[in-house]
Amino acid sequence: MEIKKFLEKLSSATPTPGGGSASALAGALSASLILMTVGLSVKKGGLKQEEIKEIKKNVLRIQKRLFRAVEEDARSYEAVLRAVRLPKDTERERVIRTKSIQKAFKGATITPQLVCRHSLQLLEYAKALILKGNPKAISDAGVAAYLANTALQGGLLNIVINLGPIRDPSFRKKMHALAGKLKKRKNQIISQVERALSGALST
Repeated sequence: MEIKKFLEKLSSATPTPGGGSASALAGALSASLILMTVGLSVKKGGLKQEEIKEIKKNVLRIQKRLFRAVEEDARSYEAVLRAVRLPKDTERERVIRTKSIQKAFKGATITPQLVCRHSLQLLEYAKALILKGNPKAISDAGVAAYLANTALQGGLLNIVINLGPIRDPSFRKKMHALAGKLKKRKNQIISQVERALSGALST
């Protein structure tokens, strides 16, 4: 999907695409900036060639995956809407509708989980570039880190929001535990990023 077309759809008064898709796009933008910064760090900075190759390979894969997630998130929530609109006139219809809603909301947590996990990796790579990449591209690496942080925070929010209607206690417990773990690690890395940026920009 073209960026202009996506922004127009995002601006429209429709449920999809929404915050989940925007979070995935923020992650893809972070990956793109990381790839740019890596390219500028090939001969400048403290990264070894093996590290540069590894970052490029992994971040390119993440970029492609997150770009696909932009539309995947919208489709998963459209499945929720279809389930909610199922008929509920008879007992059998109500049972089918309830099961469909539960399944759809569980499915709607999958893409945000993916966005969170990949964005956490991007945060790590952005931090490495801030510390050891081309000093002249440190602001680009910093923006990449903040975009990854936004993507991760958005993913966490969507996981928690979609858990609301889910009745399965074990699934809820598992997802809350995952969200807590991801948030803790995110906060640790972004704190390190901000210290590194502060130190670099004050010299």
